[in-house]
Amino acid sequence: MGGREVAVPEGGLYDRYRMAPDLDAIARDPRVSGVDFFRKLPKIKADSPIGPTLTPNFYYTMSSARLTMLAPTHAIRARLPEELSPLELAPGLGLISVMFFRYDVCDIDFYTEAAVGIAVKPARHGRLGFFDLVSGLKNEHLNAYVLSLPVNSDIAQVRGHDGYGFPKWVTGLDVDINDLRATARVANDAGGVDLALLADTPRQTAHASGERVGSLTSYTTIDGAWHSTLNQTNVLNAGTTRSIKGVSLRLGEGRMSDDLRSLRPKRTIQFDVMTEGQAALHMPVPTSIQSRSK
Repeated sequence: MGGREVAVPEGGLYDRYRMAPDLDAIARDPRVSGVDFFRKLPKIKADSPIGPTLTPNFYYTMSSARLTMLAPTHAIRARLPEELSPLELAPGLGLISVMFFRYDVCDIDFYTEAAVGIAVKPARHGRLGFFDLVSGLKNEHLNAYVLSLPVNSDIAQVRGHDGYGFPKWVTGLDVDINDLRATARVANDAGGVDLALLADTPRQTAHASGERVGSLTSYTTIDGAWHSTLNQTNVLNAGTTRSIKGVSLRLGEGRMSDDLRSLRPKRTIQFDVMTEGQAALHMPVPTSIQSRSK
């Protein structure tokens, strides 16, 4: 893959289909509730730093948990490239997130992922930030810059780092999300705890496929040029709470905890859990970003 050798499960989706899935066969997987969302998203061939590939990458069954926090704008700006501007809830206060993902059925097979990200204004921003803020808090349309994005599989690391420009590395990473609890543990280089989550799952609401589709646009640089990556999420079961009762985030020693501490988070204002969803991750495309005013 782009000159790098990666291990993939024998007989898995990537081994069998190489990103060109048989949707009828995948629909028969008891873990997959349906594939209608993907039938309306035809794949196209694309050249990329990891070689020719098909895009989007399909995630047929996934779950996620996200903590949204307030942080001082000055701390956020210190970690952002100068071309990007933080999305502010109020003057001097921006939004950051800690996220955990479990991809049970995916074109590149099962893997888990965690992230520390910063909410930013869209590139070439032409709308009032307030509307972006409301959309972001509703998980409808988010724009982000990611500081940490560890995964637990080789293929996810190579595709994410070399192909998308994300700060990905491989580590021990356990994520388990169900109707009762959301738990996650990210290991550091020594096998200890980098970051860990233990939380009660908010009450879930079911949505028909296609009824609630959110988007996340992430900004990265590849070979010194800015790119944007679109991720579309088909929400099937999800819930939100503004209460932090029953939510515990443990910071340990490692890259994720260091990144989170550098942002100096003040408090958690929202906890979102999606116990069932689907996603389509598109390959990055070049984008024009204007430097923010000093």
